[in-house]
Amino acid sequence: MNILITGALGHIGSHLIRYLPKKIKKSKFYLIDDLRTQRYLSLINLPKNSKFKFYDQPISKNLINKLIKKIDVVIHLAATTDAASSFGKLNIVKKNNFENTKLISDACVAHKKKIIFISSTSVYGSADKIMYEDNENLNPQSPYADIKIKEEKYIEKLNKQKKLKSLILRFGTIVGFSYGMRFHTAVNKFCYQASVGQPLTVWKTSLNQKRPYLGLNDASRSIEFFLKINKFDGKKYNILSKNLSVKDIIDTIRLKKKLKIKMVTNKIMNQLTYTVSTHKINEMNFNFKDNLQKLILEELKYFDNLNSA
Repeated sequence: MNILITGALGHIGSHLIRYLPKKIKKSKFYLIDDLRTQRYLSLINLPKNSKFKFYDQPISKNLINKLIKKIDVVIHLAATTDAASSFGKLNIVKKNNFENTKLISDACVAHKKKIIFISSTSVYGSADKIMYEDNENLNPQSPYADIKIKEEKYIEKLNKQKKLKSLILRFGTIVGFSYGMRFHTAVNKFCYQASVGQPLTVWKTSLNQKRPYLGLNDASRSIEFFLKINKFDGKKYNILSKNLSVKDIIDTIRLKKKLKIKMVTNKIMNQLTYTVSTHKINEMNFNFKDNLQKLILEELKYFDNLNSA
């Protein structure tokens, strides 16, 4: 199988390009990342017995047309991902996210290729009930989430009208160490703040609010699962290991660190609350295995010796 992975050096991608070669043998991997966040370490120590071709450039029509004929499936991860900083940047997010998704999806239709689109559970927004894939009352709280919905709808339209073989996986917030991780999400930010002795900044009303989180291993396993069963039915699937509250995360970090909590009044993204169901994929006999508490504690270990002087 020949697989194209866009955004291959990010938090998810840098784990996936180490995981998939061990699970889907004799595959070739074509990787695209423009390195705008300079995650060069993601390219170090790739599996020795696998074949990779890396393209250090932005997604473009010429590049996609060049690669699309060589591959069987696209795993489309590339995106501007920081929801909190997407405010006031709608046009930038639209260009980086929607326009690239449209370009790749159109190419897949033209050349009869498959696509796995990685969306986000943030499309649900704040909600007071458990959210399922068929829920149409979406309440996106950021330009990032709003654009994700538009991307989903475009892919669904191509699936219905042009027979695009597609999947939409709505990932929860990622938890777990990878070479390409960043620190704008709650778990990563809290682990960093605790490790350098800073107070954890928490929105004043968010302590008991829940959100969906996804372990990196479960994220990669879900992609492997759909590739192996070859089920490109155009449907949406929620992908998350567990719904956690901010307090759950803090209590886990507190097992290893003495913490100070700073309750803030300025709006930050962990003020939202919603829980998400995985019933749909569970019915297909896929089980989530990641222990998020263990992953958080493992992430803290990478900072263990930081303040030992």
